[in-house]
Order: sequence, then C-alpha cells, then structure tokens
Amino acid sequence: MKKLFTLFTLLIFAASCQQAPKEVTLEWTESDSLPVAISNNAVSAAQVDGEWFLYTFMGLGAGKTHEDVTNFSARYDVNNSTWEEIPVVPDQIGRLGSTAEYANGHVYIFGGYTVNEDGHEVSTQEVFKYDPLANSYEQVSNMLLPVEDAVSLVYEDRYIYLVSGWNNTNNVSNVQVYDTHTNSWSHATPYPGPPVFGHSGGIVGNTMILSDGVQMVVDEGEEIFNMSPGSIKGEINSEEHTEINWSRIQQHPGEARYRMAAVGVSSPVEMVVFAGGSSNPYNYNGIGYNSKPSFASNTVFGYRLDTNQWVELGEQPTPTMDHRSVARAGDEFYIIGGMVDDQKVTDLVQKFSVELESAE
Repeated sequence: MKKLFTLFTLLIFAASCQQAPKEVTLEWTESDSLPVAISNNAVSAAQVDGEWFLYTFMGLGAGKTHEDVTNFSARYDVNNSTWEEIPVVPDQIGRLGSTAEYANGHVYIFGGYTVNEDGHEVSTQEVFKYDPLANSYEQVSNMLLPVEDAVSLVYEDRYIYLVSGWNNTNNVSNVQVYDTHTNSWSHATPYPGPPVFGHSGGIVGNTMILSDGVQMVVDEGEEIFNMSPGSIKGEINSEEHTEINWSRIQQHPGEARYRMAAVGVSSPVEMVVFAGGSSNPYNYNGIGYNSKPSFASNTVFGYRLDTNQWVELGEQPTPTMDHRSVARAGDEFYIIGGMVDDQKVTDLVQKFSVELESAE
C-alpha cells in the first residue's frame, strides 16, 4: 500500500509539472525612427512579395495644434531597414483617431476625425483601401456610423470589426463589421460595457479582449470625460460572424488606461498584449480633460487565452501613449510613434517579440 501511495504521489507531481504554464517574456529593441514625429496615427503591416512592410497613416505632428493634424503616410521596409513616404489618402484630409487593418491582401483605413481652427471635431465615415503592391488607394463603402477612437479587429482575414468609439457628440456601443470580400457592412452584437472611446484591444482566433477607454457623463449640464475601467472578452460565433458572446473578465493589473497599444499574439502563446497609454484621459494635445498634463505608463501586461489570466510583462523601455494599435510583422510587433515624456510627439519605433520560459 505504501508503494502504491508513493507511486500515486509521483504521478500527481509529474502531471502538475507538465501542466504548469510557461512564463512569458517580451524582448524589446529599438527600430529605425520614423521620418517625422507622429502620434495618434493609424498603423499596420502588410506583406509585399513575401517581404514585410510597416505602414503609418495620418495623425498628429509635433506642434500638437489643429494645424498639425496631418495626412502624412509612410512605409518601412523591414528587410532593408528603410522608411519612405507614400501617397496620402485620396481626399488628402488629415485625421486623428483613425484605425488601420491588414486583411485579404490590403490595408483598410477607417474613420477618424478632423479638427477645425476653433477646435470643433467632426467624425468621418470614409474608408480607404490601400494596395501595398500598387502603392495606391481606392475609396470603398463608408461605414454605417462614423466613428473615431474605435478598436478595429480582423477575423478570418476577411471581416474587420469596429468596436464602440466616438460619434461626433457621444460614445456608441455599435459593433460594425466590414466584409472585405463583398465591400459591405453589417451590425454585430453591441458592445456590452459602457460605450467608450480610446479603449484598446486585440484578437486571437475568434476571441477578442478589450480594456478600458473613456466614458462621457453629463453632470449638471456639463460633459465630463472619465476613465471607464473594465475588461471584456468577446467570442465570435464561427457559424455567424455577426454574433458575439460578450462576457466580463477580471480587470487587468494596475490603473485603467487610455489609448494603449494592444495586439493579439498567436504564437508562441495565445494572448493579447497591452502596452503604454495613460491613466489620465486627454485631448489630442496630451493635456487631460481635467486640465492636467497626461503622462505615459511604462507597464506592460497581457491576457493569456490558455490560462484565462492576466500576466505582467515588465516595462516598456521608453513609455509611450496616444496609440491606435500595434503593427505585427510575422513574429515581431512594432509600436510606431506616439507621445513620450512631457506630451512630446515622437519619431520613436519600438519593437518586441514574445518568448516563453519554463516556469520555475
């Protein structure tokens, strides 16, 4: 009996060792700087003849005034380590808060907002399709509802989801889905949390993870913009892509943040990584809605889909904020531009890769 007990104990110990998840680490390096400092830019990556290129579209220049809202666009040849300017979007209008995604061989650029001299902001509904091979654009079907500061996510290399965001005067809970095969739009299951803008998220397979953002509340007739802490998982129905099963998950480590850089990682472990951002929501110039300067956070964390748990992933070498997304080129991930200390618009490009280590 004693031998049987010892054998049983050893088997349990062996099984527990095999099941222990490996620890995740991020390896950071600095890549070649942008040709100009740019923030709140739409970013993506695409393959051309098997080679990866990074892209940045529109955004905010160093002066941070309405005159610095730019249509500047550029691409980076990862193999040759060179940046070059590319044509701007067809209507030549500069925008902030746009988002870009690579799907079905093209980069799609969605929405954003323009800023007038008096500070008035207008959400835009235009969608542009960029051909990386021809280095040219065409305008495709407008989104159903103009949004800015939305989260965009790609499913099955075909469907692009725009989750929540700001529409001219208020946040919306709409989830709009663009079909790149048919150039058409549909509505999906609405976002279940408070409608927000400046939230962040990523997707792996059919699973989305989104966090935080800013909620507008009205107090005695005054519009107030507050952080909206919270993390939500969305699982797309593989039989019907407009059906999403939403559920609340545990909140991530640390404070809620605005305009983080986030991306889904499929290998070597399935997870969504969040980096940077600010705990003090701000206007496009980096000054908070509370009139206090905003500063970037250096902490990085991720939500692992294999364990359904948050993990802390160390610190970003140079803290940045004011991001739209992360550009993924193969197994390398690029945070392009943004704001650094003292709300300075930067030309910095930081790259990370995801590594697995055996748990001790």
